[in-house]
Amino acid sequence: MTTADTADTTGLLMGTVQRSMANAIRALSMDAVQKANSGHPGMPMGMADVATVLFTQFLKFDPADPKWPDRDRFVLSAGHGSMLLYSVLHLTGYAGMPMQEIINFRQLGGLCAGHTEYGHVAGIETTTGPLGQGLGNAVGMAIAERLLADKFGADIVDHYTYVMAGDGCLMEGISHEAMGLAGHLKLNKLIVLFDDNSITIDGGTGLSSSEDVQARVRAYGWNAISADGHDPSSIAHALAHAKLSDKPTLIACKTTIGYGAPSKAGTSDVHGSPLGDKEIAAAREALGWKSPPFEIPESILKAWRKFGGRGATQSAAWKQRLAAMKPEARAEFERRISGKLPGDLNAAISAYKKKLAEEKPTVATRKASQNALDVINAIVPESIGGSADLTGSVNTKSAGMKAIAPDDFSGRYIYYGVREHGMAAAMNGMAVHGGVIPYSGTFLVFSDYCRPSIRLAAMMRQRVIHVMTHDSIGLGEDGPTHQPIEHLASLRAIPDLLVFRPADATETAECWQLALQSQDRPSVISLTRQNLAPARLEYVEENLCARGAYELLPATGKARVTLIATGSEVELAVAAREVLQADGIGARVVSAPCLELFDMQPADYRSKTLGADTVRIAIEAASTYGWERYAGDKGGLIGINSFGASAPYKDLYKHFGLTSQAIAQKARDLLG
Repeated sequence: MTTADTADTTGLLMGTVQRSMANAIRALSMDAVQKANSGHPGMPMGMADVATVLFTQFLKFDPADPKWPDRDRFVLSAGHGSMLLYSVLHLTGYAGMPMQEIINFRQLGGLCAGHTEYGHVAGIETTTGPLGQGLGNAVGMAIAERLLADKFGADIVDHYTYVMAGDGCLMEGISHEAMGLAGHLKLNKLIVLFDDNSITIDGGTGLSSSEDVQARVRAYGWNAISADGHDPSSIAHALAHAKLSDKPTLIACKTTIGYGAPSKAGTSDVHGSPLGDKEIAAAREALGWKSPPFEIPESILKAWRKFGGRGATQSAAWKQRLAAMKPEARAEFERRISGKLPGDLNAAISAYKKKLAEEKPTVATRKASQNALDVINAIVPESIGGSADLTGSVNTKSAGMKAIAPDDFSGRYIYYGVREHGMAAAMNGMAVHGGVIPYSGTFLVFSDYCRPSIRLAAMMRQRVIHVMTHDSIGLGEDGPTHQPIEHLASLRAIPDLLVFRPADATETAECWQLALQSQDRPSVISLTRQNLAPARLEYVEENLCARGAYELLPATGKARVTLIATGSEVELAVAAREVLQADGIGARVVSAPCLELFDMQPADYRSKTLGADTVRIAIEAASTYGWERYAGDKGGLIGINSFGASAPYKDLYKHFGLTSQAIAQKARDLLG
């Protein structure tokens, strides 16, 4: 839409019609929260005018084709104001948001959750609620748009990412990381609509903050402008100005929280509680809204639906441009958007495994991961790598991989800087945008910084891959601040997250293959700093890691002991088996690179693999929490239930009892 068109449309919307359209959002929001006796009416009522201008004059979307790849993205980072988005989706004609769902707000089985959740209904681009996460996701969406536009051209990829964020989003530390990255990369198609209402739950923002938000974001390299959040002309002018910028833009929309509520507007009371019947009746009178709850006057609904239907022409024109592409380019674009992997990936992994079986390298799994990426990234062009200022340590940059730069998005590697949280959130945004597969690296101990975003990736069931290296006391001298202990257990506690800990180069390749194939689950690949001897010495076509755990070495004679280990401790288990076998004690070794996948196997396979009639010992250089499920009541656990220490890693393994002799003695003690 041109600036002239925007001005014309603004003129048409001025006055009572536009105000009534915004009031429809206010009415639905306060009524739904009141019926649920739970929710946040203040933000939707305060930002209703901004939402009306955005959705009717600027946002490119098509409710009849909600997954249209070139639609603009709208992210409600202030996810507690979910009724704003639910209301707009209903009003603009999204089939998945009938009025009954609005009435069923915050109820079991309903689509309108307390905070916006990805996958519940079309039109919700990402899960928000933890403040600042949506802003971080939006940065990733804007990055994905630039990457795909560079590859396929502006005729196919040319859209904006709009964010509604509140004071809380901008107070959260993730906003600093995300906005700093966006400013550096000059993501000028990213526009943040800041709900500048000066209210938090505790009261006025002056209780806890005195910063100049606009000065702050300008320091990041952003454009920052002001608008009257209740003046459609001011809002439209600011948005038109933002679209002309060569930088990302923050528009500080001065609003009154709970606008229209006579006694509660402008106070923290309206933030997260129902208004109450008396206040709602007074608000209806103040707003001139005469309709009963959950009824929209036909003229107002018709006006909203008119704007909702406008996108059909744009999406139809886009489909014609897509059809006009060269067949090979169109097929590649459609494959990437669908999330399907290239057909020759499995063959490439298989050939690589044959090479590893021949060469039998002794190598750290972080280096094995880089070697696997050399194979993968040559086959999977949509993979986008990166690291949090640890490229040389986490080995996520494969051979020939070019970094993206503010004025050049032809590369496939992102230098995120020391921004683990922002990095993880941006990867989530890239994944939900579609067309790219994000992965990045940091140390496993810093998964603490990434955890909120990892949790949301799992909740949204997105293919996001985290390479986490230096995964135990095996990192050595850096000491307990950098040695993860509880991290594997805490990550395994996240539902729908796959945690891989491969034992050698072959398992590393297989774990990468599984992470890529897991289109609906995020993954963490936990990797060593220290070199490991090969555990798999023969080529096997099957991806054994897909079982989660498998017998690596059988017992010679009757099995009396089963040693279950992951990652670097598989090497110890193999050595302990040799000690036990020399003593005439039959011992098996089970490698367990992914407990989540193992738990999904049939019961008989799990029982057979664990050796139900043997003494079982679980071995991992980390917290033993959770391993009792696999070792059983009569089994043993060998791990570390204290913080580490600073010393050469071999000394640390001896100090903490992680040796083949200690494991063998544990088995003897349990056998009695």
